[in-house]
Amino acid sequence: MSTIFDLKITVQPEQIDVLNHVNNVVYVSWMQDVATAHIEALGLGLKEYVELKHAMVAVEHHVQYRKAALNGEEIILRTWLNDINALYSFRQYVFYRPKDKSILFTGSTQWACVEIATGRPKRMSPTFTQAYQPLADSENPLDFSIYDASVVEL
Repeated sequence: MSTIFDLKITVQPEQIDVLNHVNNVVYVSWMQDVATAHIEALGLGLKEYVELKHAMVAVEHHVQYRKAALNGEEIILRTWLNDINALYSFRQYVFYRPKDKSILFTGSTQWACVEIATGRPKRMSPTFTQAYQPLADSENPLDFSIYDASVVEL
């Protein structure tokens, strides 16, 4: 069973655009960062992908920008897996600002399993399907009162 995964970041000056808030492209980069940190924590990260000769690659993103993030703010990047089948896993994201208890961003990614050598679709091995389990229905990923103070920091 997979769990909610939190990554705490602080907005950096180079992430700010001409409108004085975090550039939209940065949010997509943060999606990648938190997903990568999560798979590493699950024990099936990039090193294991190479060893297993197959990997998960993003094939579709959906994003919704709700509020602006500003320079120097602390943001919690939260992710979890919400579905899986033989070829695809589906990941959700919520980016949260603790200072004012605001959800800044929501998103999702469909990931496909591919053979690294060819880039062709490949059924997930049992190693993948065991590690990439969906979040239990009983867990509420929008409840930030369960925020883990021992969260990984980027």
